[in-house]
Amino acid sequence: MEKKKPMRQCLGCREMKPKRELIRVVRSPEGVISLDFKGKASGRGAYVCPDPQCLKKAIKARAMERAFSAQIPPEIYERLEQEMERGDGG
Repeated sequence: MEKKKPMRQCLGCREMKPKRELIRVVRSPEGVISLDFKGKASGRGAYVCPDPQCLKKAIKARAMERAFSAQIPPEIYERLEQEMERGDGG
């Protein structure tokens, strides 16, 4: 029997997708927000497709602020966009 794949919802397009296809954005217990490409960092996670358009939609809808119950400075979004374009976990 095939093992069930964990599904997560993208903050941008709001589609349910397999967890492995999405990039995890994590807020650490210290409050630092970063991209978690391996999915192993401790803290509160939210997911976004590896598509800059989905990140833009999530920013516009303020989805990350809601997911993390915190204000997110613009420089964090800029860093997330740059990391996403490079595709490395910074």
